[in-house]
Amino acid sequence: MIERLESIEQKYNEITEELMKPEVISDIKRTLELNKEQAELVDAYNAYQKYKRIIEDITSANEMLSDKELEEFAKEELKKLNEQKEQLLSEIEIILLPKDPNDGKNVIIEIRGAAGGDEANIFAGDLFRMYSKYALKQDWKIDVYNEEEGASGGYSQIEFMVKGDNVYSKLKYESGAHRVQRVPTTETQGRVHTSTATVLVMPEAEEVDFKLDMSEVRVDITRSSGCGGQGVNTTDSAVRLTHIPTGIIVYSQTERSQIKNKEKAIKILQTRLYDLKMKEQEKEQGAERRSKIGTGDRSEKIRTYNYPQNRVTDHRIGFTTKQLDRVMEGDLDEIIEALIMEDQTRKLKEQ
Repeated sequence: MIERLESIEQKYNEITEELMKPEVISDIKRTLELNKEQAELVDAYNAYQKYKRIIEDITSANEMLSDKELEEFAKEELKKLNEQKEQLLSEIEIILLPKDPNDGKNVIIEIRGAAGGDEANIFAGDLFRMYSKYALKQDWKIDVYNEEEGASGGYSQIEFMVKGDNVYSKLKYESGAHRVQRVPTTETQGRVHTSTATVLVMPEAEEVDFKLDMSEVRVDITRSSGCGGQGVNTTDSAVRLTHIPTGIIVYSQTERSQIKNKEKAIKILQTRLYDLKMKEQEKEQGAERRSKIGTGDRSEKIRTYNYPQNRVTDHRIGFTTKQLDRVMEGDLDEIIEALIMEDQTRKLKEQ
């Protein structure tokens, strides 16, 4: 562990020196690359500086043990410092775990109403509202790319981007089937129904991740459908892209401008193809996929929202909270932190 920390410290210092060179300062692209590389090392670097200070303090405290007047103080200090050292070593173990290269990225989320008809679409709308409120609490921004409203409310499908710091690191566990148990507003007998909506979370694809060959894409311009505002439906501004090799189809209609809709559709398609590429790589790395929390597949049932009992249960880790009302208002921290802790525990066991 110490050898790895020394290596990280050396690399961090090398980057700092590189960033001070005039030829690098004048090269914006190179500066951004180096800043990004250094940012990935900063937690481990800072933890190692703290560790070295604790070791120095332990050495000083040990030297004080030979002085009778300072012996009791030194013993107390050593006890405290050794506790700090053990705590820090546990934190460093987690910091040094292999990083998901996508953790710092924005995400595109797709939510669909699934089993349950109108009630499933309404629940899809509830999930969108839940993630929107969570994003607001995290100081993230949401940009809707495509929406198809349900006849009784909610959405049969909605796609949106969440932008901010380390979005994927927190929302990557949300992919799968979300199940709701409640009495629908249309139910006259007061019976509890079970409906599902599916969530797909994909890290935003950047140019370096996946270069889209537009010669493999068919572009269709159509008239917008659904409730996009009065002006939206009067022009042919909606864009549908079909990726011929895979058959993936994406659609964007939220903007009045055909150009903006096309830009959004390209971003969705690029991200979908990057997601497909990642899943293929995970299949090749079977062990890594098995150790993950869930498969990330749309079909996997991951969570149940039980309204009569005000209960939310995440089935992958056996986590339950009796605060469904708060969860639906965007208080997702407790669930997400439990998922992150379980993920870290599994990775530590593997190591």
